[in-house]
Amino acid sequence: MRNYECMIILEPTLETEAIDNAVARFSDVLAKNSGKVENVNKWGRRRLAYQIGQNTDGYYIVMTFQGEDRTVSEFDRILKIADDVVRHMIVRLGK
Repeated sequence: MRNYECMIILEPTLETEAIDNAVARFSDVLAKNSGKVENVNKWGRRRLAYQIGQNTDGYYIVMTFQGEDRTVSEFDRILKIADDVVRHMIVRLGK
């Protein structure tokens, strides 16, 4: 299994409970696809570098996890279709 890091920017209008539910939902997707979440770091609401749609702010979350190629593919697919995700990026961490 390889180590990955994912930064997720959620809609700024989400309440705390909805953000926690989204993080739990994303962690479940990784667990169901033989991945392992190592750390979830909630950075909070921050200003975006540029406007995305109507949003000038976003709620930032950084997740580090371990997984296989199919784990990352499924996680990426779920993040692309999630309504509450503004942007995301998954990168493989070095050795």
